[in-house]
Amino acid sequence: MAPDPEDQIGALLREAVGDGGIPGAVAATGQGPVTIGRWAAGQADAITGRPMHVDTVFDLASLTKVVATTTVTLALAGRGELGLGDPVAAYLPDAVGRDGRVTVAHLLTHTSGLPGSRRFYRWCGSRAELLRDLHQITPERPPGSGVAYSDPGFMLLGEVVAAVAGEPLDAAVRRLVTGPLGLTATGFRPNGPARRFAATERRGDGTAWTGIVHDENARLMGGVAGHAGLFASTDDLARFAAWWVSDDDAVVPAVLRRAAATCQTGDLSGRRGYGWACPGDAFDTLGVRWPPTAVSHTGFTGTSLALDPASGLWVVLLTNAVHAGRDATAVQALRRAVHGAVMVTGSTLP
Repeated sequence: MAPDPEDQIGALLREAVGDGGIPGAVAATGQGPVTIGRWAAGQADAITGRPMHVDTVFDLASLTKVVATTTVTLALAGRGELGLGDPVAAYLPDAVGRDGRVTVAHLLTHTSGLPGSRRFYRWCGSRAELLRDLHQITPERPPGSGVAYSDPGFMLLGEVVAAVAGEPLDAAVRRLVTGPLGLTATGFRPNGPARRFAATERRGDGTAWTGIVHDENARLMGGVAGHAGLFASTDDLARFAAWWVSDDDAVVPAVLRRAAATCQTGDLSGRRGYGWACPGDAFDTLGVRWPPTAVSHTGFTGTSLALDPASGLWVVLLTNAVHAGRDATAVQALRRAVHGAVMVTGSTLP
């Protein structure tokens, strides 16, 4: 760790906010169960001037994929209720063109061959219509032949979870993940006043999406989807990260979490674990100072989570960058700077 890391990370947040590319940010870093520092800077809502606080709740966007959907899938696998090698069609008979080659593991590793995105909200008028069209999507390339990040793949995975669990995705995540882990500020379709939440993108009427999911497809699905829709606070994600790097077998067996944080895609075009991006992947944001055992994930609204099971190090960085617009240059630079400031060299923190 660099000298005076608390001063350095706090200064990085303040600098990013001062430069104007990011309205506000909250960060926390630690090792195992120990939180080393927490910082907040800027505004949760730049329209009203509402300040950011360490307990502000964020729209996690694609962090939903690892915190909710990946974790609940692994929880079901750990309980023997599904197999990662099982075909998706075993649980959703009318999905992926009834292609028995697409497995649960393919969805987790973004190797299903499914397209990267689909703007269902542009032509679908309801959740039912979206699910109908989602199930009709077929692979664009042979499953297992390459890595291509896919939102529809994780949307389908959320529906697999619901089918296996016999309850909606949000209920399954609450019962199997957030409830047992004590993540009290984490969930889909959150309640509470607007002041709890970081604002995201501005709307045509001059207000911003606040406490309502930003992702258009997730919004059409009622706020609950496998690829986006989860909200959480920094402290909850710190608790999640500390659990993930621990040896605790609750929720998901530790051996299965270790597998999830290990590259599962071999010599393919990307390096993915189950849900997570591994070092060297196109979506890797860790930088060269992090060890090869680390993994990370980001979210479109400006969120990210990085952790290393080997050393126990973890970093939560939540921003409302999309509140300033969809140019991700500033938040990408802040992620690199914060991860670089942690300066993991394989040794433990003091």
